[in-house]
Amino acid sequence: MATQPPASHGTATQPLASRVPPPADAYAGDPAVRAEWDDRYNERHQLWSGQPNGALVAEVAGLTPGRVLDVGCGEGADAIWLARRGWDVTALEVSGVALERAAEHARDAGQGRDAGQVRGTALALRWVHAELVAAVLPPASFDLVSAQYPALLRTPDAAAERALLAAVAPGGVLLVVHHAGMDTRHAADGGFDPADYVWPSMIAELLDDDWEIEVDEQRPRVAPEGGAGAHHTDDVVLRARRLR
Repeated sequence: MATQPPASHGTATQPLASRVPPPADAYAGDPAVRAEWDDRYNERHQLWSGQPNGALVAEVAGLTPGRVLDVGCGEGADAIWLARRGWDVTALEVSGVALERAAEHARDAGQGRDAGQVRGTALALRWVHAELVAAVLPPASFDLVSAQYPALLRTPDAAAERALLAAVAPGGVLLVVHHAGMDTRHAADGGFDPADYVWPSMIAELLDDDWEIEVDEQRPRVAPEGGAGAHHTDDVVLRARRLR
């Protein structure tokens, strides 16, 4: 997962290889959060499956590509999948290790001398290294804000929840997907406490008359094979459209 001060937007025709994560000193956010997630990624050569999340694939199928914010992009599978389908992607991640992998995977997705071309389509991808609440993002400018199983820390002022809502353009969609039942678990010995994190129900509570909830349900998870989290069987899916 992650966030960062936005790198230069560039153009969709630039080689993907020219858009790499910013150096570590450009990170915006709590250094302890970055270090925690860097350690998690360093424990394994590949943490996730490398395939796009099933709920994202299902929910995006009927949307017209536009600008998308991928919150917590990890090793880049969702971001690359979206870019290949014509979305202009801004991908946020707190872990510099994950961003380096994501950029490498994006370069591998290229063909020929122009790494930005995949199957004849120019990929528009930029990486942002920061926590969501610390990222400098254009407000109300994304046609889709996607947060797939985000690890967003909860604060008394609901800063993360409000940052998600603020990023969505009028007419745009907020899509938040999480593992069902995680919010009701007891604090674990390893330090995980559900009370520390933002869950879809907390975001739904903030939606007012400017929003229309299109999906708010628990459903069987379409899980890619392999990768951390593959044992979870059900998703909670919140999809809301900003009306104005």
